[in-house]
Amino acid sequence: MARRVFKSALLKLGLIALGAFVLGAAAPMAAAQKAKNAFKVTSPSFQAGKSLPVEHVFKGFGCDGGNVSPALSWSGAPAGTKSFAVTIYDPDAPTGSGWWHWTVFNIPPTVNKLDAGAGNADGKGLPPGAQQGRTDFGMAAFGGACPPPGDKPHRYILTVFALKIDKIPLDANASGALVGFYLNANTLAKAQITAKYGR
Repeated sequence: MARRVFKSALLKLGLIALGAFVLGAAAPMAAAQKAKNAFKVTSPSFQAGKSLPVEHVFKGFGCDGGNVSPALSWSGAPAGTKSFAVTIYDPDAPTGSGWWHWTVFNIPPTVNKLDAGAGNADGKGLPPGAQQGRTDFGMAAFGGACPPPGDKPHRYILTVFALKIDKIPLDANASGALVGFYLNANTLAKAQITAKYGR
């Protein structure tokens, strides 16, 4: 009888210790998730889920837009962020691999916004040190929306990445896929908004 009581007490102590361990391990994970959820991006240039204004539509390929990159700002980046990157990607392009409309990386950690038109080819609207990669239009600059006529509206996903490295070792010749490889390998958190456009 005493042995049974002793075993029962040990079992209870073990369960209590296990519970404490699980709670102790869960607390940092919950804090990390909360920090990721706090990271937000907004744009005064368009509304999430709504159609992109013609100002952000490509000029060429049968489209006649302003080809101006949207203004955006972000907040709530997690501790340890050493740089930011921004991408705009269309997963609905009929290419089998989507379409990269903009990649910007090596944005300093002290920066929390980009003005409209920052994606011009001259790069003058970008913060010092920031680098644009080559889009699927073949240029290191913003390229606006231009889905094929008659397609359902495409999604344009704008993502801001908070990165754990201060510099990605790429230049203006880097493809969207190559930039994406470095981003996904070094992301602490990311914030997204999506707009649509069809014609």
